[in-house]
Amino acid sequence: MSSVSEEVSDGVPGAESALAAPLPGALPEALRAELVAFRRDLHMHPELGHQEFRTTAALKARLEEAGLEPRVLATGTGLICDIGVPPAGDRDGDRVGAGRSTVPRPMLALRADIDALPIPDTKLGVPYRSTVPDRAHACGHDVHTTVVLGAGLVLAELAKKGQLPFPVRLIFQPAEEVLPGGATDAIESGALEGVGRIIAVHCDPRVDAGRIGLRHGPITSACDRLEVSLDGPGGHTARPHLTTDLVTAAARVATEVPALVARRADARSGLVVAWGRIETGHAPNVIPQHAELSGTVRCLDLRAWRDAPDLVHGAVQEVADLYRAKSEINYIRGVPPVVNDATISDLLRDAMIERRGLHSVEDTEQSLGGEDFSWYLEHVPGAMARLGVRHPGERAARDLHQGDFDVDETAITAGVELFTAAALLDAMR
Repeated sequence: MSSVSEEVSDGVPGAESALAAPLPGALPEALRAELVAFRRDLHMHPELGHQEFRTTAALKARLEEAGLEPRVLATGTGLICDIGVPPAGDRDGDRVGAGRSTVPRPMLALRADIDALPIPDTKLGVPYRSTVPDRAHACGHDVHTTVVLGAGLVLAELAKKGQLPFPVRLIFQPAEEVLPGGATDAIESGALEGVGRIIAVHCDPRVDAGRIGLRHGPITSACDRLEVSLDGPGGHTARPHLTTDLVTAAARVATEVPALVARRADARSGLVVAWGRIETGHAPNVIPQHAELSGTVRCLDLRAWRDAPDLVHGAVQEVADLYRAKSEINYIRGVPPVVNDATISDLLRDAMIERRGLHSVEDTEQSLGGEDFSWYLEHVPGAMARLGVRHPGERAARDLHQGDFDVDETAITAGVELFTAAALLDAMR
Protein backbone atom coordinates (compact mmCIF):
# COMPACT_ATOMS: atom_id res chain seq x y z
CA MET A 1 0.00 0.00 0.00
CA SER A 2 1.14 3.53 -0.61
CA SER A 3 2.37 5.88 2.07
CA VAL A 4 1.31 9.45 2.71
CA SER A 5 3.40 11.69 0.52
CA GLU A 6 5.03 15.02 1.18
CA GLU A 7 2.08 16.78 -0.49
CA VAL A 8 -0.08 16.11 2.54
CA SER A 9 1.98 18.33 4.80
CA ASP A 10 2.83 21.17 2.40
CA GLY A 11 2.83 24.51 4.18
CA VAL A 12 3.19 23.06 7.70
CA PRO A 13 6.87 23.66 8.44
CA GLY A 14 7.07 22.56 12.07
CA ALA A 15 5.31 21.89 15.33
CA GLU A 16 5.55 25.46 16.58
CA SER A 17 4.87 27.25 13.32
CA ALA A 18 2.13 24.78 12.35
CA LEU A 19 -0.29 26.67 14.56
CA ALA A 20 0.08 29.80 12.43
CA ALA A 21 0.67 28.13 9.05
CA PRO A 22 -1.91 27.01 6.50
CA LEU A 23 -3.47 23.64 7.20
CA PRO A 24 -2.34 20.63 5.15
CA GLY A 25 -3.29 20.70 1.48
CA ALA A 26 -5.34 18.26 -0.58
CA LEU A 27 -4.72 14.56 -0.22
CA PRO A 28 -2.37 13.13 -2.82
CA GLU A 29 -3.96 11.02 -5.52
CA ALA A 30 -2.14 7.87 -4.33
CA LEU A 31 -3.70 8.12 -0.88
CA ARG A 32 -7.14 8.93 -2.25
CA ALA A 33 -6.99 5.87 -4.49
CA GLU A 34 -5.79 3.67 -1.62
CA LEU A 35 -8.63 4.79 0.63
CA VAL A 36 -11.27 4.17 -2.03
CA ALA A 37 -9.83 0.68 -2.54
CA PHE A 38 -9.83 0.08 1.22
CA ARG A 39 -13.45 1.15 1.51
CA ARG A 40 -14.47 -1.09 -1.38
CA ASP A 41 -12.71 -4.05 0.20
CA LEU A 42 -14.62 -3.49 3.45
CA HIS A 43 -17.84 -3.12 1.46
CA MET A 44 -17.27 -6.47 -0.21
CA HIS A 45 -16.61 -8.21 3.11
CA PRO A 46 -19.14 -6.86 5.65
CA GLU A 47 -19.13 -8.28 9.17
CA LEU A 48 -21.79 -8.04 11.85
CA GLY A 49 -21.25 -6.63 15.34
CA HIS A 50 -18.65 -8.46 17.43
CA GLN A 51 -17.68 -10.50 14.35
CA GLU A 52 -15.47 -7.86 12.70
CA PHE A 53 -12.28 -9.94 12.81
CA ARG A 54 -11.26 -9.43 9.19
CA THR A 55 -11.97 -5.70 9.38
CA THR A 56 -9.98 -5.39 12.60
CA ALA A 57 -7.04 -7.29 11.11
CA ALA A 58 -7.02 -5.10 7.99
CA LEU A 59 -6.99 -1.90 10.05
CA LYS A 60 -4.30 -3.22 12.37
CA ALA A 61 -2.05 -4.22 9.48
CA ARG A 62 -2.34 -0.84 7.73
CA LEU A 63 -1.74 1.17 10.89
CA GLU A 64 1.28 -0.95 11.76
CA GLU A 65 2.59 -0.40 8.23
CA ALA A 66 2.44 3.32 9.00
CA GLY A 67 4.64 2.77 12.06
CA LEU A 68 1.82 2.97 14.61
CA GLU A 69 0.94 0.62 17.47
CA PRO A 70 -2.78 -0.19 17.33
CA ARG A 71 -4.25 -2.19 20.21
CA VAL A 72 -7.17 -4.56 19.75
CA LEU A 73 -10.01 -4.09 22.24
CA ALA A 74 -10.52 -6.64 24.98
CA THR A 75 -13.64 -7.91 23.17
CA GLY A 76 -11.47 -9.18 20.31
CA THR A 77 -12.73 -6.83 17.59
CA GLY A 78 -12.22 -3.11 17.18
CA LEU A 79 -9.08 -1.28 18.18
CA ILE A 80 -7.60 2.01 19.28
CA CYS A 81 -4.44 3.69 18.07
CA ASP A 82 -2.63 6.70 19.51
CA ILE A 83 -0.71 9.10 17.30
CA GLY A 84 1.94 11.46 18.64
CA VAL A 85 2.41 9.77 22.04
CA PRO A 86 5.38 7.75 23.38
CA PRO A 87 5.65 4.19 22.06
CA ALA A 88 3.83 1.50 24.03
CA GLY A 89 7.08 0.23 25.51
CA ASP A 90 7.61 3.59 27.22
CA ARG A 91 4.30 3.32 29.08
CA ASP A 92 3.20 1.09 31.90
CA GLY A 93 1.49 -1.40 29.56
CA ASP A 94 0.67 -2.06 25.92
CA ARG A 95 -2.90 -3.28 26.36
CA VAL A 96 -5.92 -1.03 26.14
CA GLY A 97 -6.72 0.17 29.62
CA ALA A 98 -3.36 -0.91 31.05
CA GLY A 99 -1.36 1.87 32.65
CA ARG A 100 -1.89 5.61 32.77
CA SER A 101 -1.46 8.08 29.95
CA THR A 102 1.74 10.12 30.10
CA VAL A 103 0.20 12.83 27.91
CA PRO A 104 -0.39 16.03 29.90
CA ARG A 105 -3.09 17.36 27.56
CA PRO A 106 -6.18 15.18 27.05
CA MET A 107 -6.31 13.77 23.55
CA LEU A 108 -8.77 14.46 20.77
CA ALA A 109 -10.35 11.16 19.66
CA LEU A 110 -11.64 10.34 16.17
CA ARG A 111 -14.26 7.59 16.29
CA ALA A 112 -15.44 5.17 13.61
CA ASP A 113 -17.87 2.24 13.78
CA ILE A 114 -16.85 -0.86 11.81
CA ASP A 115 -19.83 -3.26 11.74
CA ALA A 116 -22.36 -3.98 8.99
CA LEU A 117 -26.07 -4.82 8.84
CA PRO A 118 -27.85 -8.18 8.45
CA ILE A 119 -29.54 -7.30 5.15
CA PRO A 120 -28.78 -8.32 1.56
CA ASP A 121 -26.83 -6.03 -0.77
CA THR A 122 -29.17 -5.36 -3.70
CA LYS A 123 -26.93 -3.01 -5.69
CA LEU A 124 -26.37 -3.94 -9.31
CA GLY A 125 -23.52 -3.08 -11.63
CA VAL A 126 -20.84 -2.22 -9.04
CA PRO A 127 -17.67 -4.32 -8.61
CA TYR A 128 -17.64 -3.88 -4.83
CA ARG A 129 -21.05 -5.42 -4.10
CA SER A 130 -21.09 -7.49 -0.90
CA THR A 131 -19.77 -11.04 -1.31
CA VAL A 132 -21.40 -12.19 1.93
CA PRO A 133 -25.05 -13.31 1.69
CA ASP A 134 -27.50 -11.20 3.70
CA ARG A 135 -24.77 -8.84 4.90
CA ALA A 136 -24.21 -5.27 3.73
CA HIS A 137 -22.55 -2.01 4.72
CA ALA A 138 -25.87 -0.25 4.24
CA CYS A 139 -25.30 2.43 6.87
CA GLY A 140 -21.95 3.76 5.65
CA HIS A 141 -19.77 2.34 8.42
CA ASP A 142 -17.23 1.32 5.77
CA VAL A 143 -16.94 5.01 4.90
CA HIS A 144 -16.66 6.09 8.55
CA THR A 145 -13.90 3.51 9.07
CA THR A 146 -11.99 4.56 5.96
CA VAL A 147 -12.23 8.25 6.86
CA VAL A 148 -10.72 7.72 10.32
CA LEU A 149 -8.03 5.45 8.87
CA GLY A 150 -7.15 8.07 6.25
CA ALA A 151 -7.01 10.84 8.84
CA GLY A 152 -4.80 8.62 10.99
CA LEU A 153 -2.36 8.06 8.12
CA VAL A 154 -2.14 11.80 7.42
CA LEU A 155 -1.68 12.67 11.09
CA ALA A 156 0.91 9.93 11.55
CA GLU A 157 2.96 11.43 8.75
CA LEU A 158 2.73 14.85 10.38
CA ALA A 159 3.74 13.37 13.73
CA LYS A 160 6.85 11.79 12.17
CA LYS A 161 7.90 15.25 10.99
CA GLY A 162 7.19 16.83 14.36
CA GLN A 163 4.24 18.72 12.88
CA LEU A 164 1.43 17.32 15.04
CA PRO A 165 1.33 19.63 18.07
CA PHE A 166 -0.82 17.39 20.28
CA PRO A 167 -1.67 13.70 20.25
CA VAL A 168 -4.75 12.15 18.68
CA ARG A 169 -6.47 8.82 19.32
CA LEU A 170 -8.24 6.74 16.69
CA ILE A 171 -11.13 4.61 17.95
CA PHE A 172 -12.43 1.86 15.65
CA GLN A 173 -15.46 0.61 17.52
CA PRO A 174 -17.36 -2.65 16.93
CA ALA A 175 -21.09 -3.38 17.08
CA GLU A 176 -22.73 0.02 16.73
CA GLU A 177 -25.81 -1.68 15.34
CA VAL A 178 -26.19 -3.97 18.38
CA LEU A 179 -28.05 -2.52 21.38
CA PRO A 180 -26.84 -0.97 23.60
CA GLY A 181 -23.95 -0.47 21.19
CA GLY A 182 -20.29 -1.42 21.02
CA ALA A 183 -19.33 2.00 22.33
CA THR A 184 -19.92 0.65 25.82
CA ASP A 185 -17.42 -2.17 25.16
CA ALA A 186 -14.86 0.31 23.85
CA ILE A 187 -15.29 2.55 26.89
CA GLU A 188 -14.96 -0.41 29.27
CA SER A 189 -11.76 -1.37 27.43
CA GLY A 190 -10.29 2.06 28.19
CA ALA A 191 -10.85 3.81 24.86
CA LEU A 192 -11.52 7.13 26.60
CA GLU A 193 -8.58 7.02 29.00
CA GLY A 194 -6.59 10.18 28.39
CA VAL A 195 -9.25 11.54 25.99
CA GLY A 196 -10.76 14.98 26.53
CA ARG A 197 -12.79 15.49 23.33
CA ILE A 198 -14.23 13.21 20.67
CA ILE A 199 -15.56 13.72 17.14
CA ALA A 200 -17.29 11.51 14.58
CA VAL A 201 -19.19 11.59 11.31
CA HIS A 202 -22.23 9.74 10.02
CA CYS A 203 -23.09 9.34 6.35
CA ASP A 204 -26.08 11.39 5.26
CA PRO A 205 -27.61 10.64 1.82
CA ARG A 206 -29.53 13.93 1.95
CA VAL A 207 -26.32 16.00 1.91
CA ASP A 208 -24.08 16.39 -1.15
CA ALA A 209 -20.63 14.84 -1.07
CA GLY A 210 -18.05 17.47 -0.17
CA ARG A 211 -20.35 19.04 2.42
CA ILE A 212 -21.26 18.34 6.04
CA GLY A 213 -24.36 19.02 8.12
CA LEU A 214 -24.01 20.35 11.67
CA ARG A 215 -26.11 21.51 14.61
CA HIS A 216 -25.56 22.46 18.22
CA GLY A 217 -27.30 20.29 20.79
CA PRO A 218 -29.17 17.05 20.01
CA ILE A 219 -28.53 15.67 16.52
CA THR A 220 -29.98 12.15 16.96
CA SER A 221 -32.72 10.57 19.03
CA ALA A 222 -32.61 8.19 21.94
CA CYS A 223 -33.72 4.74 20.90
CA ASP A 224 -34.78 1.95 23.27
CA ARG A 225 -36.49 -1.37 22.63
CA LEU A 226 -39.74 -2.42 24.30
CA GLU A 227 -41.10 -5.96 24.65
CA VAL A 228 -44.46 -6.59 26.32
CA SER A 229 -46.00 -9.98 27.18
CA LEU A 230 -49.66 -10.29 28.16
CA ASP A 231 -51.17 -13.41 29.71
CA GLY A 232 -54.64 -14.61 30.68
CA PRO A 233 -56.55 -17.86 31.25
CA GLY A 234 -57.89 -18.03 27.67
CA GLY A 235 -61.33 -19.27 26.69
CA HIS A 236 -64.05 -19.43 24.05
CA THR A 237 -64.90 -16.42 21.91
CA ALA A 238 -68.54 -17.10 22.77
CA ARG A 239 -67.86 -16.12 26.38
CA PRO A 240 -65.27 -13.31 26.46
CA HIS A 241 -66.89 -11.92 29.62
CA LEU A 242 -65.83 -15.02 31.57
CA THR A 243 -62.12 -14.72 30.81
CA THR A 244 -59.44 -12.17 29.86
CA ASP A 245 -60.14 -11.00 26.32
CA LEU A 246 -56.47 -11.03 25.50
CA VAL A 247 -56.70 -9.97 21.85
CA THR A 248 -58.61 -6.86 22.83
CA ALA A 249 -56.16 -6.24 25.67
CA ALA A 250 -53.22 -6.46 23.26
CA ALA A 251 -54.98 -4.16 20.79
CA ARG A 252 -55.62 -1.63 23.54
CA VAL A 253 -52.01 -1.73 24.69
CA ALA A 254 -50.95 -1.17 21.08
CA THR A 255 -53.18 1.86 20.61
CA GLU A 256 -53.53 3.40 24.07
CA VAL A 257 -49.99 3.16 25.44
CA PRO A 258 -48.48 5.43 22.75
CA ALA A 259 -51.28 7.92 23.33
CA LEU A 260 -50.90 7.86 27.12
CA VAL A 261 -47.13 8.29 26.91
CA ALA A 262 -47.50 11.19 24.47
CA ARG A 263 -49.96 12.94 26.80
CA ARG A 264 -47.89 12.41 29.94
CA ALA A 265 -44.58 13.61 28.53
CA ASP A 266 -43.62 17.13 27.56
CA ALA A 267 -44.57 17.40 23.89
CA ARG A 268 -41.25 19.09 23.19
CA SER A 269 -39.39 15.92 24.19
CA GLY A 270 -40.63 14.02 21.13
CA LEU A 271 -41.20 10.85 23.17
CA VAL A 272 -42.77 8.28 20.83
CA VAL A 273 -43.73 4.63 21.32
CA ALA A 274 -44.10 2.77 18.01
CA TRP A 275 -44.86 -0.94 17.64
CA GLY A 276 -43.19 -3.16 15.06
CA ARG A 277 -44.70 -6.52 16.02
CA ILE A 278 -47.89 -7.84 17.63
CA GLU A 279 -48.62 -11.55 17.82
CA THR A 280 -51.34 -13.57 19.50
CA GLY A 281 -53.79 -16.40 18.88
CA HIS A 282 -54.06 -19.33 16.46
CA ALA A 283 -57.78 -19.99 15.95
CA PRO A 284 -60.71 -17.67 15.20
CA ASN A 285 -62.92 -19.04 17.98
CA VAL A 286 -60.32 -19.36 20.76
CA ILE A 287 -59.34 -16.50 23.05
CA PRO A 288 -55.58 -17.00 23.47
CA GLN A 289 -53.62 -17.23 26.71
CA HIS A 290 -50.59 -15.26 25.54
CA ALA A 291 -49.85 -12.15 23.45
CA GLU A 292 -46.66 -10.32 22.62
CA LEU A 293 -45.88 -6.83 21.39
CA SER A 294 -42.50 -5.33 20.57
CA GLY A 295 -41.42 -1.95 19.33
CA THR A 296 -39.23 1.04 20.00
CA VAL A 297 -39.25 4.08 22.26
CA ARG A 298 -37.65 7.14 20.70
CA CYS A 299 -37.00 10.46 22.36
CA LEU A 300 -35.41 13.74 21.30
CA ASP A 301 -34.65 15.00 24.79
CA LEU A 302 -32.00 13.56 27.13
CA ARG A 303 -33.90 14.32 30.35
CA ALA A 304 -37.12 12.78 29.04
CA TRP A 305 -35.16 9.71 27.91
CA ARG A 306 -33.98 9.15 31.46
CA ASP A 307 -37.60 9.23 32.67
CA ALA A 308 -39.06 7.18 29.82
CA PRO A 309 -38.85 3.67 31.35
CA ASP A 310 -41.00 4.58 34.37
CA LEU A 311 -43.50 6.40 32.18
CA VAL A 312 -43.83 3.51 29.72
CA HIS A 313 -44.03 0.88 32.47
CA GLY A 314 -46.84 2.80 34.14
CA ALA A 315 -48.84 3.19 30.92
CA VAL A 316 -48.56 -0.48 29.96
CA GLN A 317 -49.49 -1.65 33.43
CA GLU A 318 -52.50 0.68 33.59
CA VAL A 319 -53.97 -0.55 30.30
CA ALA A 320 -53.24 -4.21 31.02
CA ASP A 321 -54.90 -3.99 34.44
CA LEU A 322 -57.98 -2.40 32.91
CA TYR A 323 -58.47 -5.50 30.76
CA ARG A 324 -57.45 -7.96 33.51
CA ALA A 325 -54.33 -9.08 31.66
CA LYS A 326 -51.14 -10.01 33.47
CA SER A 327 -48.29 -8.03 31.95
CA GLU A 328 -44.55 -8.50 31.82
CA ILE A 329 -42.46 -5.66 30.47
CA ASN A 330 -38.91 -5.89 29.16
CA TYR A 331 -37.60 -2.37 28.61
CA ILE A 332 -34.21 -2.60 26.91
CA ARG A 333 -32.05 0.49 27.13
CA GLY A 334 -30.61 1.36 23.75
CA VAL A 335 -28.81 4.67 23.38
CA PRO A 336 -29.38 8.23 24.59
CA PRO A 337 -29.51 11.05 22.04
CA VAL A 338 -26.26 12.39 20.65
CA VAL A 339 -26.01 15.91 22.07
CA ASN A 340 -23.35 17.94 20.26
CA ASP A 341 -21.17 20.19 22.38
CA ALA A 342 -21.38 23.70 20.93
CA THR A 343 -17.64 24.38 21.13
CA ILE A 344 -16.71 21.13 19.40
CA SER A 345 -19.44 21.59 16.79
CA ASP A 346 -17.86 24.96 16.04
CA LEU A 347 -14.47 23.24 15.77
CA LEU A 348 -15.87 20.94 13.06
CA ARG A 349 -17.54 23.86 11.31
CA ASP A 350 -14.35 25.92 11.31
CA ALA A 351 -12.28 22.95 10.14
CA MET A 352 -14.54 22.26 7.18
CA ILE A 353 -14.73 25.92 6.22
CA GLU A 354 -10.95 26.17 6.45
CA ARG A 355 -10.57 23.27 4.04
CA ARG A 356 -13.54 23.75 1.68
CA GLY A 357 -15.10 27.15 2.22
CA LEU A 358 -18.35 28.48 3.66
CA HIS A 359 -20.49 26.61 1.14
CA SER A 360 -19.28 23.24 2.53
CA VAL A 361 -21.27 23.47 5.80
CA GLU A 362 -25.05 23.43 6.19
CA ASP A 363 -27.42 23.20 9.11
CA THR A 364 -29.06 19.85 9.75
CA GLU A 365 -32.15 18.67 11.60
CA GLN A 366 -32.29 16.37 14.58
CA SER A 367 -32.84 12.81 13.43
CA LEU A 368 -35.09 10.22 15.07
CA GLY A 369 -32.43 7.60 14.43
CA GLY A 370 -30.26 6.33 17.27
CA GLU A 371 -26.44 6.31 17.42
CA ASP A 372 -24.26 4.83 20.16
CA PHE A 373 -21.72 7.64 19.78
CA SER A 374 -23.92 9.14 22.49
CA TRP A 375 -22.36 6.84 25.12
CA TYR A 376 -18.98 8.56 24.66
CA LEU A 377 -20.67 11.90 25.30
CA GLU A 378 -21.80 10.66 28.71
CA HIS A 379 -18.08 10.86 29.63
CA VAL A 380 -16.44 13.55 27.46
CA PRO A 381 -17.72 16.42 25.30
CA GLY A 382 -17.88 15.81 21.58
CA ALA A 383 -19.78 16.31 18.36
CA MET A 384 -20.93 14.38 15.32
CA ALA A 385 -21.22 15.81 11.80
CA ARG A 386 -23.41 14.56 8.97
CA LEU A 387 -21.03 13.59 6.17
CA GLY A 388 -22.56 14.24 2.77
CA VAL A 389 -22.49 11.19 0.48
CA ARG A 390 -25.06 12.13 -2.18
CA HIS A 391 -23.87 12.69 -5.75
CA PRO A 392 -24.22 16.44 -6.32
CA GLY A 393 -27.30 17.08 -8.40
CA GLU A 394 -28.84 13.68 -7.66
CA ARG A 395 -32.52 14.01 -6.81
CA ALA A 396 -33.43 10.60 -5.39
CA ALA A 397 -30.94 9.69 -2.66
CA ARG A 398 -30.67 6.08 -1.51
CA ASP A 399 -31.61 5.92 2.13
CA LEU A 400 -29.67 4.34 4.99
CA HIS A 401 -30.40 0.74 5.99
CA GLN A 402 -31.56 -0.09 2.47
CA GLY A 403 -29.94 -2.81 0.38
CA ASP A 404 -29.17 -0.45 -2.50
CA PHE A 405 -27.46 2.19 -0.34
CA ASP A 406 -24.25 3.54 -1.85
CA VAL A 407 -22.13 6.68 -1.62
CA ASP A 408 -20.26 9.18 -3.72
CA GLU A 409 -16.73 8.13 -2.78
CA THR A 410 -15.39 11.69 -2.94
CA ALA A 411 -16.98 11.92 0.52
CA ILE A 412 -14.01 9.95 1.83
CA THR A 413 -11.58 12.74 0.94
CA ALA A 414 -13.89 15.34 2.47
CA GLY A 415 -14.10 13.35 5.70
CA VAL A 416 -10.34 12.92 5.95
CA GLU A 417 -9.80 16.63 5.37
CA LEU A 418 -12.41 17.46 8.02
CA PHE A 419 -10.76 15.29 10.68
CA THR A 420 -7.18 16.32 9.93
CA ALA A 421 -8.09 20.00 9.91
CA ALA A 422 -10.06 19.57 13.15
CA ALA A 423 -7.07 17.93 14.83
CA LEU A 424 -4.78 20.80 13.84
CA LEU A 425 -7.27 23.54 14.69
CA ASP A 426 -7.93 21.85 18.04
CA ALA A 427 -4.25 22.35 18.83
CA MET A 428 -4.72 26.13 18.52
CA ARG A 429 -7.51 26.30 21.10
